[in-house]
Order: sequence, then structure tokens, then C-alpha cells
Amino acid sequence: MQSKIISFFKPPLPSSALTERSNSSTQFCGDENDELAIWEKSQHTIVNTYTRRASEFHGIDRKKEASDEKSEKPTSENRLSMEECGSNGRNLNKKRSYAQFHLEFGQSNFLLHDCSTCGVKYSPGDEADEKNHTIFHKNFTLGIQFKGWRHERVVHTPNGERGRVILVLDSDPAAQRNKVQEVVKMMETELGEGWIFHKLCRVYLFISSQRIAGCVVAEPIKEAFEVLLCPVGAMAKKARPNSDKLRFGDIVLRREVIKRAPSEACNGAVVCKREAVRAVCGIRAIWVSPYNRRKGIATQMLEAVRESFCRGHMIGKAELAFSEPSSDGKALASNYIGTGTFLVYKTGNLCR
Repeated sequence: MQSKIISFFKPPLPSSALTERSNSSTQFCGDENDELAIWEKSQHTIVNTYTRRASEFHGIDRKKEASDEKSEKPTSENRLSMEECGSNGRNLNKKRSYAQFHLEFGQSNFLLHDCSTCGVKYSPGDEADEKNHTIFHKNFTLGIQFKGWRHERVVHTPNGERGRVILVLDSDPAAQRNKVQEVVKMMETELGEGWIFHKLCRVYLFISSQRIAGCVVAEPIKEAFEVLLCPVGAMAKKARPNSDKLRFGDIVLRREVIKRAPSEACNGAVVCKREAVRAVCGIRAIWVSPYNRRKGIATQMLEAVRESFCRGHMIGKAELAFSEPSSDGKALASNYIGTGTFLVYKTGNLCR
């Protein structure tokens, strides 16, 4: 039989029953949660293990991370550079450097200038180059700076003049020999390189106003040759009559005759006698700074050589010879000796 319709409509539960059911349900859920947590801790334990990498990769990784961070986060410098640049990427606030350019139109002294006094080439406008030229030019014209040595070998003092002549030998201290090398390099600018000085030479320096105004390099020799006044074949030719006229029928042409100076024939090669004579001292090279020339310094240095070259003996002018002198050297030698027939020698003829 079917139940009555009233059975489908049950009366509502009282409030006390509802509270009891809710308490029982929460208690049941709490028990389930505790059991679930215990089960997860015992069964599903996650273990993370890490292995240390090699040391050589740490630096690379750190640098890479640092670079990545820098690329991601723009620094203040990058921000400034981005602000300074315009829309087209050009830096608007960057300082520009200007350079001086030269135009070459075939000029002979392009970029380099030859000093007519000291012979040094330098670049005008270059501060360092101009400074070096100024120092060298002053040392060349006035003389190399010289403050003096504690132990000097003074061999001659001119009478009534400020100055002295000192002698430097190869056995002297290194500081003195280095100063000699500096003077020799200065002499080579005018007299040529590679022949002025060797170990057997005696160097005489003329000191004036704390500068080396002159230098003489002397060496011992055995023999020398007497210079002839004029070369052979340089005698004046007799003038032939009508030698300056050329006749072509009725036309007469007169040739122009250029007269040479009498001394021009003797300014060429040095011609000597074949017979050798005895000589003691050879003047290998002599030099005076341009500003101090024509003041008798060369004569004072030659006097110092004669007085001190041989100990206890003064060399006579007839025993003094010069090594293949130039035109200025021949003029100095003839004026000092007092005659045009002075002695010359070969630089290889040494007294060892």
C-alpha cells in the first residue's frame, strides 16, 4: 500500500538538533583534514637536491647575470646618454676636437722647416717639436750647457779673459766621457759623422759662461806632409794675342773672358809634398760654436794643445799637423802657423 501523503511532509527539525548536526559535521571534517595532512607528510615528501657547479663557470654566470640586470635596468649614465642624443641618434652635447690641416701645393718645406743656422728639421706648429728645436738651436749657437766638475783638469787659462780650457782623457770618469760624446754629436752636425773621436784622442773643451764654446780633438801621430801653396798646373797661362776674337769673314765675334781670383786656384783639393816629415800631434777636429767665432777661442785651444799634449815639453808649431782641413780649416791653420805651408796628415797614421 502506498504511504500516506503526510509522510512526505516531515516536520522541521528544531534548532537544537541543527546545532548538534553541524557540530558533528565539523568534527568529522577536522578529523579528515588531520588524517590527510599526516598522510601527505608520510607518503608525499618532496626532496630537492642541489649539486655545486665547477668554479670556472661561476664567474661567467655572475657576469652574465650582471649584464642581464644592466640591460634590463638602465643606469643613470645610459639615461643621460639617451637624453643627450637626439631623435637621429647623434650626441648633441659631445665636445668636438679640432685639428689643423695643411694644404700641399708643391712647396719644398711642406710640414718640415730647415733651420739655416743649426740645420735641424722641425714641424712648425708642433709645440714639442718647436721646443726641442729651440733647445738644440741654443746649444748649437751658444754652446752646450756645462756647470763644471769637482775635479777638472785645467790646462790653459787665457790672460785677461773669462774662460778656461780643460782636458778630458779616455780614463776619466763616465760623466766626463758622456759630456764629450754630447759635444762630439754637436760637432758632427757640421763636420760629418763617424770619424771625429776614438779612444786614443784627447779632448780639449773651452768653457765660457757655463757653456762649452769650443772643442779640439787631438791625437798622437808619427808623420805629416807639407802643403804646397798652390796646386800643380795652377800657374797663370800666358795670354795669346787675339785669343778672345773669332773671325768669320767680315764678322768678328769677341768672347767674354771671366777672370778668376788669385786665391781660387788654391781652394780646391789639398796638394802636399811626397816626402813625409816628423810630427807629434795631429788636430783631428776643431769646432767653435757660431756665436763665439772670431773671438780667438780656436787659437787659445791650440795653445792649450801645444802646452799640455806632451808632459814637460811644449810642442812647436812645426810639429803640429791638421787632418785634411776644409777651406775654413786651411784659413785657421795658415793664420795660426803664420805661413801657407802647414802640415797635414792621414787620420789612419796613428802613433800606437
